[in-house]
Amino acid sequence: MPAKVYKDKDADLGVFANKILAVLGYGSQGHAHALNLRDSGCRVIVGLYPGSKSRRIAEKHGFLVVDTAEAVRRADVILVGLPDMKQPEVYERDIAPNLSKGKCLIFVHGLAIHFGLIKPPKDIDVVMVAPKGPGHLLRSLFVDGKGLPALIAVSQDKTKQAKKIALAWAKGIGSTRTAVLQTTFREETETDLFGEQAVLCGGASALIRAGFETLVEAGYQPEMAYFECLHELKLICDLIYESGIAGMRFSISETAKYGDLTRGPRIVDRRTRAEMKKILGEIQSGKFTREWVAEYKSGLKNYRRMLAADAKHPIEKTGERLRSLMPWMTKKNIKGVQAAY
Repeated sequence: MPAKVYKDKDADLGVFANKILAVLGYGSQGHAHALNLRDSGCRVIVGLYPGSKSRRIAEKHGFLVVDTAEAVRRADVILVGLPDMKQPEVYERDIAPNLSKGKCLIFVHGLAIHFGLIKPPKDIDVVMVAPKGPGHLLRSLFVDGKGLPALIAVSQDKTKQAKKIALAWAKGIGSTRTAVLQTTFREETETDLFGEQAVLCGGASALIRAGFETLVEAGYQPEMAYFECLHELKLICDLIYESGIAGMRFSISETAKYGDLTRGPRIVDRRTRAEMKKILGEIQSGKFTREWVAEYKSGLKNYRRMLAADAKHPIEKTGERLRSLMPWMTKKNIKGVQAAY
C-alpha cells in the first residue's frame, strides 16, 4: 500500500503559535532545522552543552543559546538533533528531568526510540520528522524556495496533536513544499539502517573497492581502475537519481546495457541476497544496535581501527592524486568531521 503523502495545505504552522521550539544540537541537521523554522516565523532557541564549539556559531546566527537542560525546561516542542549514541546519555542527564506533561519530543531518526535506548514518559508526545538528506541540502533547498522530502511518524500522542505538530514542523523546515510521507518509527529505523549497510554505504563502498582491487591485481593501472570503478559512478548515480534505473539505461550505450542486464545479476546473486536478508534480520532483532552500543561504550576501538585501515587503501591515494588534476571539481576535506553538538 503506497505511503500517505502530505503537502503544504495539509500542515498548519499555527500549531506553534505562542510556543517555544528548541533544537538540541547545532550540527548538520540541527542548524538547518533551527534556521528554516525561524525563517518560517517560529520562535526557536538552541540547546547545547556548556563547552560546545557550536555555541559561537549558533549565537552568530542570532539564536538564543542556553544549556540543554534549560532549553528543555523552556520549550514546548524539542528536537533531539544529536548523534544516535549520544542521545541516551543526554536524555537521562538533561532531557528527562526537565520534561513536563504535554511537551513534545521530535527525533530525526527512530533508532533510540524503536530499540528502547530512550524510554520517554507516557504523558508527552513523541514524533519523528526525518528529512531524506543532509542538513546542508535541507537548508539550501529551503533558501531557494524548494523543499527536501521528509518522513513523519508518531510514537506517542498524549495531546492528540502529535501528528499536527509533526506536520507543522515539516512545513516549518520546508519539506511540505515537496512531499512528506507517513511511516512508523520501526519502518524508518529498519529501512534506514538496511539501506546504509547493504546498499548506500556498506554495499557501495565494498563493491567499489572490490572492483578496483580486481583490476589492479589483473595488472591494470590504478588510475584506470579508479576512473572505471569510482569516478564514473557519480555519472550513473546522477542518472538513476534523476530518472530511475530504466532512465539510466536509456542514457547509456547498448554495450553497457547488455553488460548490465547479463552480468549484474552475477554480482548480486542468491548469495548476496541471502546475506542482505541476514543483515536485515540482524537489524530487526536489535542485534546490530546492541553491537553498535557495545562498541560505542567500549571506546570505539574497533570502529576507529577499521576506519584507519580503510583510509590507507590504495584507492584513496590514487583518488587524491587524480582529483588534484581536476581543478573544476569541488574539493571537500571532511576527515575527522563529526556531527556537532
